[in-house]
Amino acid sequence: MITFITSFLLLILGYAIYSRVVERIFQPDSKAQTPCYKLQDGVDYIPMPTWKVFLIQFLNIAGTGPIFGAIQGILFGPAAFFWIVLGCIFGGAVHDYMSGMISLRSNGVSLPEIVGDQLGNATRHTLRVFTLVLLVLVGAVFVTTPAVLLDNISGDFGSFTFWVVVILAYYLIATLLPIDKIIGNLYPLFGFALLIMAVGLFGGIFLCDGNIPEVTEAFTNHHPIGTMPIFPGLFITIACGAVSGFHASQSPMMARCMKNERLGRRIFYGAMITEGFVALIWAAAAIKFADSLGVAGDTPYEKLLNYMTDPETSKMNPALLVNGICHSWLGTVGAVLAILGVVAAPITTGDTAFRSARLIAADMLHIKQNKIYKRIVLCLPLFGGAVALMFIKFDILWRYFGWSNQTLSIFTFLTITVWLARRRKAYWITLIPTLFMLFICASYICIAPEGFYLDHTLSYSIAIVATIICLVWFFIWKKRVEK
Repeated sequence: MITFITSFLLLILGYAIYSRVVERIFQPDSKAQTPCYKLQDGVDYIPMPTWKVFLIQFLNIAGTGPIFGAIQGILFGPAAFFWIVLGCIFGGAVHDYMSGMISLRSNGVSLPEIVGDQLGNATRHTLRVFTLVLLVLVGAVFVTTPAVLLDNISGDFGSFTFWVVVILAYYLIATLLPIDKIIGNLYPLFGFALLIMAVGLFGGIFLCDGNIPEVTEAFTNHHPIGTMPIFPGLFITIACGAVSGFHASQSPMMARCMKNERLGRRIFYGAMITEGFVALIWAAAAIKFADSLGVAGDTPYEKLLNYMTDPETSKMNPALLVNGICHSWLGTVGAVLAILGVVAAPITTGDTAFRSARLIAADMLHIKQNKIYKRIVLCLPLFGGAVALMFIKFDILWRYFGWSNQTLSIFTFLTITVWLARRRKAYWITLIPTLFMLFICASYICIAPEGFYLDHTLSYSIAIVATIICLVWFFIWKKRVEK
């Protein structure tokens, strides 16, 4: 419990202190006219109240990411708490703030265009394709999970396929309509529900049975399967809640709706810290709940894995644990919140993923979005790709999403680093996370069964070489620019 409380307090301090450091480095201009006024179009560029923008940004980047990722990440042990705190304060929140603010300064353009402006057209074209694939992958992940739960709770009313069709139909409608119609009205409500559920679980952590492992066990890999080492496995599993490249694809949506640059710290940095709180709570609740269970397993980690595994399919489904905790700790209210948490939250992430994909495709092809038929033309191929991806097993799909997500964060961090260096600002705040995430992603794709499945020592060596090459490239580039 001491580790959990300390982690919680550190997140508060991170927002109170480090966010101001990051803001001072960027230097927002409160008098600058923001894109929502300069380019107002009634579809994507619309001025919105700050509280709505914050809640929409929070729900866009959160969904079930900090829930499912944290639940699966705590299987590695208490190191999950360290990664959530340090990753969130020095990595994810800086990543989200800087990428969001650069987009704001660039008229709300999508991430690949920002990357291309700093790293060149070759990288721009690569990121356009990579980001579109990632967003479609996100859409597929967040169709599958709510469809499974709805299939379980609806009885004979509808099948899994039926709910997939319903969810995809909603995604299409939400992607096509102006942002203030569905997203602007429903998302704040769902955002409050997600926060209320987290607050209820926070109380349950102190009141309910079970133990939370302490820092003394932090660097031991407790994962019952144990095929993936804690380094880099943990850092890929917990993406949302620590560092997530997906967030940079979402921030331009809210950059197009913000009324003032000075709001960036509370919206972008603040939403990420809030997501960190949610991830911490779910990681602690998951392992404490598992420790109190009577299911098979000698350790709470084994109990947690067994509880999440569907006996009929032998597939891991974190939604089962979410449902169990909410029913057990929060009663009837918890049951309703569980449905909102594991149904509404991923759906809201899925539809904004498709919306972001539409905006990226529109920026890439220079197609204005004022006519609905133009939006439909861009959406149909994206939805077709998501349907194809849904045939992959959830745990494999999640790992591919996790690696793609963190790889995207490398490009975003590097872009921000170059942007800061060009302006002679403190580029080290993103250079260090760039190198760290590069090592993580390179070593993971070498080690993982879904990657190259290489020897661990060889994989780490390749990752070290890749990281050194990136560092040398940056300083060669910097020296050339300075001359």
